[in-house]
Amino acid sequence: MEENNDHKNKKGGRNPKKNPAIFRYSISLNSDENARFLALFQQSGMKVMAHFITACLFQKTIKTIKIDSSAMDYHLRLTNFYAQFRSVGVNYNQVVKIMYRNFSEKKASAYLFKLEKQTIEMAKLIQEIIRLTQEFEEKHLNKE
Repeated sequence: MEENNDHKNKKGGRNPKKNPAIFRYSISLNSDENARFLALFQQSGMKVMAHFITACLFQKTIKTIKIDSSAMDYHLRLTNFYAQFRSVGVNYNQVVKIMYRNFSEKKASAYLFKLEKQTIEMAKLIQEIIRLTQEFEEKHLNKE
């Protein structure tokens, strides 16, 4: 019986807050003001709109984050290219080993000559990518 009485006296649920927010205010915005407000909220990077509003009201510092989609896109494509370049390097090593194992010295040299031409073209392409990346970085730094 005592266990049953103890169970009834225990209160379930969340512990009460020490300083609960009980005051509520309402504002109305037109469509332009709302669009501006939402843009500021997104730039702040905050997750909770109520925290953003209180930060604005009490003039706490609000950080804004600007994401340059062109830089992100360029970085993503460059990363993908780098992954492909690494896989080409691995395949290159495997092909050279297989050629020397399965072909005569003369035949392997002929195939390696063709492979060398393709490698030179790829090196030129990589130099062009480096130049374009430097150009992009200069433009991006001048924009800021």
